[in-house]
Amino acid sequence: MRWSLEPACPCCSGGAVGRRGVIRVALGGLVCVGAASAIPAAASAAAPAGSEAVRSLAVRRVQTGDSFEGVYWRDGRYDTDALRRLDWVFRDPALDEATPMDPRLFDVMHVIARRMDTSEPYEVVSGYRAPETNASRAQRSRRVSRVSLHMSGMAADVRLPGRDSVQLARLAAALQAGGVGLYRRDGFVHLDCGPTRRW
Repeated sequence: MRWSLEPACPCCSGGAVGRRGVIRVALGGLVCVGAASAIPAAASAAAPAGSEAVRSLAVRRVQTGDSFEGVYWRDGRYDTDALRRLDWVFRDPALDEATPMDPRLFDVMHVIARRMDTSEPYEVVSGYRAPETNASRAQRSRRVSRVSLHMSGMAADVRLPGRDSVQLARLAAALQAGGVGLYRRDGFVHLDCGPTRRW
């Protein structure tokens, strides 16, 4: 598997996808949230159907210190209260603004943590970005897309303390559940539940 250092996805690069493409992806995420009782592909890839009664996650937001540790899915359903708490941890800290995050993102993170055999919390570098925050970042860096999936609650930049970021990125890419970007210099991996791709 070959990883390039330059971003090449519609989420974090200067613009490979148009507004309609992002809207299509966002609508796909809303459909998934509406059908939350279905087992997502990423989670079912980690365990045979019906063998997993719960899915849990441990995360800590770098900028705020806010954290979540616990079960967010049990007995075939997402836990609404847990999702709300996760939405708050993944909020835009610049504006203290939250949005409903796509739970498929949490499923991918859950599977990766299990496969890496860690109970350490993910460090969340970036989660949801309000349009104003994203626009400000896009003005300062060409690596930030003006149509970022972060604005749709479908992306996060994360790291796992004590775990190799290359291995994390490879595991995420093997799931084929969305975009995966390896940022070695910055020390994090971008995960999203948009189109499957890697950079």
